[in-house]
Amino acid sequence: MIALAAILLIVGVVLLLFGIFVAAAKFLLWIGIIVLIIAVIIGLVRFLRRNV
Repeated sequence: MIALAAILLIVGVVLLLFGIFVAAAKFLLWIGIIVLIIAVIIGLVRFLRRNV
């Protein structure tokens, strides 16, 4: 039971901080999506160059 309470406390604090920084989190989410797309494009270019 103590472990469950500790996990709930940690989740509560994380959700509180996330709620406070939701604007920053949305910005970082978009940055992460852009970086992911760039990484996929670079990976595809390398894959295609290797096969040609």
